[in-house]
This record gives sequence, structure tokens and C-alpha cells, in this order.
Amino acid sequence: MSPVASPRGVSLVDSPRGVSLVDSHCHLDSPGLAERLPEVLARAKSAGIDRMVTISTRFETYRALSEAHPEVLFTIGTHPHQAGEEPDVPAAEIVALSRHPRCIGIGEAGLDYHYDYAPRDVQQKVFRTHIAAARESGLPLVIHAREADEDVSAILTEEMARGPFKAVLHCFSSGRRLAEVGVELGLSVSFSGIVTFRNSDEIRDIARGVPHDRLLVETDAPYLAPVPHRGRPNEPAFVADTARVLAETVGLAPEALAALTTANFYRLFDKAAAHS
Repeated sequence: MSPVASPRGVSLVDSPRGVSLVDSHCHLDSPGLAERLPEVLARAKSAGIDRMVTISTRFETYRALSEAHPEVLFTIGTHPHQAGEEPDVPAAEIVALSRHPRCIGIGEAGLDYHYDYAPRDVQQKVFRTHIAAARESGLPLVIHAREADEDVSAILTEEMARGPFKAVLHCFSSGRRLAEVGVELGLSVSFSGIVTFRNSDEIRDIARGVPHDRLLVETDAPYLAPVPHRGRPNEPAFVADTARVLAETVGLAPEALAALTTANFYRLFDKAAAHS
């Protein structure tokens, strides 16, 4: 993987910091965020986070939350942890719900062999169903991968050969080879607060090799709060701290990283442009 030059001519939206960022992945319905949502959204605005995507983990819609808060968009899908609860939702039903104007992606879906809350064959089946939904809808798939690099790589390679689809490897914490396969297949790679952790040298090294036009930044809130917020529930405002470390890691000024990842977000999640 060799970095490429960041896009030129990308203007930053005015904010108190002079920087605008997108939190491309959070869970605003989760305990720790849902009960204090107004203050969470206010802090995000103050930090220059002008857009955030609340991610589906079960086959349900977050349209009410999104419709109530213009800065919030959403996705539709089943997390691998819940794959055993929802093993037979057809791609056509996922696609139908994804037609809501504020739904901009499919997932998160993928494989999690760390917890194995669902049987692995069921996780794989549900993952392939979501790939089919992403292919049919044209919306990007948000991929969860944990301790399943080989199978995720194999499924992505097989499915891409059947027909192209857009996707992002979210909250990247896997090995270098999965990042390389993802980049080879045209996927984006998103980094979370993990990139700020002291023991994450390997993740930072992988980030340096991702082409700049494939980089995204996220919180995965309320999980994985970045330094200096360890021990607290994560929230979208903290994506600015992750972005600062990612910028230093890949050799960009914070403002350039903000412009880059914002442009990358709207290019991948192109349906979001209608709400920018």
C-alpha cells in the first residue's frame, strides 16, 4: 500500500476550531449516549463535528433518531453479534429499508470470532447477505472484522468477483494483510480511538500505508474512547482527538486530515451529500 496525495480544493466548514470533521461510525442509541443525547450532540457541534452516522446493529431503523437530528444519518443491518438472532433477513428487505433518504449505508455486518456470539457459519451467511444488499442498493457496506482476517479476506475477494460493491473496514484493528486486501479491492479503512493507544504501534504503522484517499476516522462510540478520554464513554466530539493522532501518524496537518477524511466520507457515502 502506498499513500497518495490528498485531494486539493477541499474547503473546511467553519467551526469554533476552524476544522470540520465527520464521525463516520457511532452508536447513539447505546447506553451512555442515548440518555444524554442533547448534550452529546451539543459537544459534538462545539468540537466541529458537523455530521455523524449512527450505525445499526439489529435489523431495525434509526430513522426517528435521524429525522429528529439533522446532523445524524444512519445505516441498516445486523451486527455479527446479532447474526444468530436475525439469520434469515433477506437482502431485499435490507435494501427496501435502505431507501429511506437519511439511510446512507448497509451494516454493520461482518465476522467476529473473538466473542463468537453467533455460530461462524451463520455470521458468514449474514455477512454475504449484507454484501448482496450493498451491491443491489449501491450503498457502502460497513464491515466489522475481529479475529477473522482470513475469512473476511476470502469472503470479500469471492464476493467482489461476483460483482462490485463499496465498503469500509471500520474501526480497523486487524492485521496488515486484511488492510492490503481491502485496499486492493477498493475498500476504505476507518480508524478509531485505538490509533491513539500507547500499545497500538502496529495499527499506526498500518495506517501509514493506507492510501490517503481511503482513510476515514470514527469513534465507534460509546466504545474505545481515545486518549485523553480513556475510562469514559466515547462520544462523537472525541473523534477530533483521534483525528489529531491519525494526522500526526500519516504526516498531515490536522486541518488537512480533517478536510481529507471529510471528502473521503462524502465520496464513499455519496448519499450523504444530499444532507451536507
